[in-house]
Order: sequence, then C-alpha cells, then structure tokens
Amino acid sequence: MIKGFRDFILRGNVLDLAVGLIMGVAFGAVVTSLVKDVLTPFIGNIFGKPDFSSISYNHIMIGNFLNAVITFLMVAASVYFFIVMPANALMARIKGPVPEVPPASKVCPQCLSDIPIRAQRCSHCTQLVA
Repeated sequence: MIKGFRDFILRGNVLDLAVGLIMGVAFGAVVTSLVKDVLTPFIGNIFGKPDFSSISYNHIMIGNFLNAVITFLMVAASVYFFIVMPANALMARIKGPVPEVPPASKVCPQCLSDIPIRAQRCSHCTQLVA
C-alpha cells in the first residue's frame, strides 16, 4: 500500500501538477500586484481620477510590485530546490542507471558513410568492411 502511494506521488504528472499549481498562485500574485499597484495608478494619473478605489495622484506603489516579484522568485526557487530537485534525485535513484544502447551502425573506412553494424560490405562504395 505504501509503495503504491509512493509510486502515485512520484509519477511525473502529479508532481508537475502540484508545482504548476504553486507557481500559478505565486504568479497570480505578481500579476495582481502589477495591475493594482502599477498599472491602475498610472492610468489614474493619466486620465484624472476615474473610479479606482482611493488612489492618490502621484503615489504609484512600485514597492508592492517589487515585493510581489521577489516573493514569486523566492517561491519558485523554493519549489525548485526543495521539491523538484529532490524528486528528480529520488526518481533517478529508484530507476537506476540507464543501460547503454549498443550502436546500430558503423562508419565505412573508405567512403565514411553509415552502414548497419552487421554489414560485411558497404552499400555505397561496395568496400569490404571487417
């Protein structure tokens, strides 16, 4: 039962979905801050004071936007270093080393074209190949 749960959690799509959800929420905060603290006051300063909820004339809150961007970058770094990297290392340990695939072709010494590994004669130049 525990092995099945572990396999379920460590499947790529479950982990990718969790990371995507976390990054989406963090990026949503960046976009919200951009609109609320930078674009809306900027538009309010250009067109007078439209019905934006109590914005002052010259107070564009760039600091809030920068805080949101820095928070997003910290969340992204935390997700990568504390979720993605350990999960990738665990998956590599579980799967083990990837066996090397023997080559399927070799190079003809005469014309340097690729020929099948079991060929005894080159199909391009008809040279005998050992």
